Amino acid sequence: MYLIGIDEVGRGCLAGPVVVAAVMIAKGMKFPKGLRDSKRLSEKQRSEWLLYIKNNPKIFCASAVVSPAVIDRINISQAANLAALRALSKFLRPIGRKIKIQLDGGLYLKNKDYQKNFNAETVIKGDEKINAIKLASIVAKVKRDKMMKRLGNIFPEYCFEIHKGYATKLHREAIKKNGLCEWHRRSFCKRI
Repeated sequence: MYLIGIDEVGRGCLAGPVVVAAVMIAKGMKFPKGLRDSKRLSEKQRSEWLLYIKNNPKIFCASAVVSPAVIDRINISQAANLAALRALSKFLRPIGRKIKIQLDGGLYLKNKDYQKNFNAETVIKGDEKINAIKLASIVAKVKRDKMMKRLGNIFPEYCFEIHKGYATKLHREAIKKNGLCEWHRRSFCKRI
């Protein structure tokens, strides 16, 4: 039996995409000590875990990104679930194994074929309880942070590399001074 853990990063940001990762592992797989949700790891620890994930032939991962424009059009919840389906679909075509899918709270599979054919459940605080979801949170966080650092080079006036698009004082002040760029979520920035 295989487990697929799915988690998202960037749900509450003012700028940047929402990123969802799916990680597939064998049920009962053991991991080194220190595996936690990405929010509870330092940037260095997340990078080390990502190397572990990428170099382990028994761990498979995929990710998907939904842009701020789509987030504004369909809302963040639907955008995150769309990204979850996109990431998951990268696994399900080529494999015919028995699979259990676990999504972190707030994510749901709305595709009826996936609900019917796979054992899928949303787990509240799954990123604190389930190793596959913890790994997915790390993959998604590192990918999104790299994207935001690249955007910081393109739009230095917003300091994306520092706050990663979250609603920090620095970010809000940059928006007030410079207005919005194409990577801002307009629906999230209405009160600034």
